[in-house]
Amino acid sequence: MSSLYERLRTTEQKSNELKREVRHWDQHRELKNKIQLKLIEEMDSKVLIYTDKLAEKEKAEIRGLIYDYLALENSINPLERDQVVDSLYAEILGYGPIQPLLDDSDVSEIMVNSATEVYIERHGRLERTNIRFEDDRQVLHLIEKIVAPIGRRIDESSPMVDARLPDGSRVNAVISPLALKGPSLTIRKFSADPYQVEDLIGFGTLNEAMARFLEVSVKSRLNIIVSGGTGSGKTTTLNVLSSFIPNDERIVTIEDAAELQLRQDHVVSLETRPANVEGRGEIDIRQLVRNSLRMRPDRIVVGEVRSGEALDMLQAMNTGHDGSLTTAHANNPRDLLSRLETMVLMAGIELPVKAIREQIASGIDLIIQQSRLRDGQRKITHITEVQGMEGDVIVLQDIYRFRQDGIDEDGKVLGMFTSTGIRPSFQERIDSAGLSLPGEFFEL
Repeated sequence: MSSLYERLRTTEQKSNELKREVRHWDQHRELKNKIQLKLIEEMDSKVLIYTDKLAEKEKAEIRGLIYDYLALENSINPLERDQVVDSLYAEILGYGPIQPLLDDSDVSEIMVNSATEVYIERHGRLERTNIRFEDDRQVLHLIEKIVAPIGRRIDESSPMVDARLPDGSRVNAVISPLALKGPSLTIRKFSADPYQVEDLIGFGTLNEAMARFLEVSVKSRLNIIVSGGTGSGKTTTLNVLSSFIPNDERIVTIEDAAELQLRQDHVVSLETRPANVEGRGEIDIRQLVRNSLRMRPDRIVVGEVRSGEALDMLQAMNTGHDGSLTTAHANNPRDLLSRLETMVLMAGIELPVKAIREQIASGIDLIIQQSRLRDGQRKITHITEVQGMEGDVIVLQDIYRFRQDGIDEDGKVLGMFTSTGIRPSFQERIDSAGLSLPGEFFEL
């Protein structure tokens, strides 16, 4: 009986806290809207959209104006003034209520399901936050603020959009009539300082032998595909692989939304363009891949192949553009081959299955399979060599694998990286590049 009473009392306390929070939002909503209108009157509205281009002096001016407007209001408690200023400043110059989440380095993903429902991923685990937007309009304003500077649009005729933040973080937004609970926003954060291979070793994504093997593979100009599911860390691994490309090579990157953070000097970054309001002017990845072949690339890096561009990518790999890198969605290396066959057929060119498989077998050298485990860890589970054809079948051979041994009492996956004991058949290419790998890297 006592336990039931305590639960009821706790529920009542939480309900009262929520009511106080809602009253607090309602009290300041009208005031904040009033100040925002004054700022729009005082400043060019474009300045309040393209805030990433503002100088520090202009940002300080806006903060000063907010304080000046609040000083004229007698309805606000002086103790709450700084809180309201910070909230307004974050909304105007940052990304509103989710700005603290963007600043938190432990948060890897932000999911706004509705104005009152915001989730995050922290250390591989999902958790609900106490952050809330004032209403759907505030969420929609934030989405428009993200997509406008990069030339994307979102409205009833085009209610979905892929975009990016200035730091490369990936953004997806869906609005009414598709999103039934209100505008939905998903942000996959990218580190301001791109991860290096040492970071992935520290996270347990791979071990030192695997890292050295991948470095040598990239420098030997092998064609590599990183495969895995959503959120498995494919783009992060692709970034790390790209860091192994020598600085004296010309790199062309092709992406739907520019996310790669290459540090080399000679990089040309290409990004797709959606159709305009009239349904014209769309430039897709396939067109960019074909165009990149005329740009004298030493390396072609495609953010992700998901359709007919797979055919153009394979043709590039088979016509002298060695060292190409890309990612694709697949559950394991064998599934990736099936997906590539399907994507090639999506190009609209009738090719025999055997001809497609021969293109895949001769074009791709290495498959890196990455997975997000049940406890949130991201692991490279297979490094697999594509050895060629035997009859109508593409032959695969694992070089490294992650062997799962079980789960501990805290739910953490236990396991270890192992070598299969087999040296890759492209050892000659590694030797001809003047590189070497210690024999112990391939010991069982």
